[in-house]
Amino acid sequence: MLPIHRLAGIAGLVFLTACSSDSDQPAASLGGGYVVGDEPFAVNTGASILAQGGSAADAATAMYFAMVATYPVAAGLGGGGVCVVHDQASGQDEAFEFLARDAAGGGAFAMPGNVRGFAALQTAYGRLPWQRDVSPGEGYAATGFPISRALSARLVSSQDLIRLDAGLASEFLDESGKVKSAGAVVSNTALAETLAAIRVEGSNGFYRGPVAQKIASYAPTQGGTVSLAELDAYAAHRESARVVPLGDALGYMPPDRVGSGTFASALLSQLVDAQGNVVASENPGTTAEATKTTLEKFGIAALPKDLGATGFAALDNNGQAVACAVTMNGPFGSDHTVPGTGVTLARAPSSGSAGLSAAFLTPVIATQGRGGAISLAGAGAGGPNGTAAIAYALVKLAHGQDMTQQGVVLSTGIAPYDTVNVIACQGGTCATLPDPGASGLGAAAGNTAGNQ
Repeated sequence: MLPIHRLAGIAGLVFLTACSSDSDQPAASLGGGYVVGDEPFAVNTGASILAQGGSAADAATAMYFAMVATYPVAAGLGGGGVCVVHDQASGQDEAFEFLARDAAGGGAFAMPGNVRGFAALQTAYGRLPWQRDVSPGEGYAATGFPISRALSARLVSSQDLIRLDAGLASEFLDESGKVKSAGAVVSNTALAETLAAIRVEGSNGFYRGPVAQKIASYAPTQGGTVSLAELDAYAAHRESARVVPLGDALGYMPPDRVGSGTFASALLSQLVDAQGNVVASENPGTTAEATKTTLEKFGIAALPKDLGATGFAALDNNGQAVACAVTMNGPFGSDHTVPGTGVTLARAPSSGSAGLSAAFLTPVIATQGRGGAISLAGAGAGGPNGTAAIAYALVKLAHGQDMTQQGVVLSTGIAPYDTVNVIACQGGTCATLPDPGASGLGAAAGNTAGNQ
């Protein structure tokens, strides 16, 4: 791979890297729908849900709950996130914000948002029963799954953290205390039981009852203040997406009040003006410079290598698209797993620089004008490079380029920590474009292509 640009003075940040990869797959006609993400087993789960007649919202929900088992470093039950939805049938363009928030009493642990958020998304836009979307993740946790290359890379870099938590260590370390390698089969029966409660009782299976009681009892013993009342009161925010002109296309993003929306908007405004005209060079280095300027504007001089985040997207054959990004505010969040639940709690946003992770969650959907067909659905996550890579793809879209071709999505350069995953469509054909520098997967209902 040939590095194009490096952001000077910011620890761990490199920008877009030109490379080719088997994960850049040819375009295919729009059939049963498409999914893309960082973790292959979760992506295959999403494709299966689409093949069963599920909507994009069903597929995104199923992908998330699969990753709870297969990619907990970034998508645990204790974390939070944000999704953007375009529903062609109803004409709705909405954002669902369910970030992990500081507890009212402070402390090390965040209030979890993911379960309420995906429940709200699936209730609003799902076609399948909730149970069907949750059960694949429950199955992975109960019967086991082989560690993917995507997960393996992050386990290796997080092994010192894993050793500090009994729950994580029992699942991911071998008898010698080393991280299990890719292909090793792991399972988590406590997590499976928690997912079973969520499957049967909906989000109340997490925010009320035995699981919530265990979380509320455990948190104060470890420096947290998560309470039963605050868990029960957690609510996802649902509102209109921010609309951004992109040449002849329209982009839909989280609103500015969401941290990720603010950062992405500030970056994109340096590249595309309010009328949708590209005001900067199409060269990736221009986007890199804009990213650096935006980081300086927000006073961000350094970031941890791994912010514990991931992004994914789905598109169904009815024109509904969903793009999501979730985070634990650091790999495995707080590194504290609540005994008997399999729930690793996210780090409180205010507890350190990893709390900035939410600022770089960048789910985006673009259409061919108001009410037009989908041009792009994707997400950057994990840091400013993920956001920058999505912004670069939007600049290409604003230029009117064919979004299904190789080179539309460039590697963030530091995958798997910052990644970008995109579904791109033009003229009735679509292509899934997982980050070419990572080990993710793009899949059509019935087909897969990428790196496992």
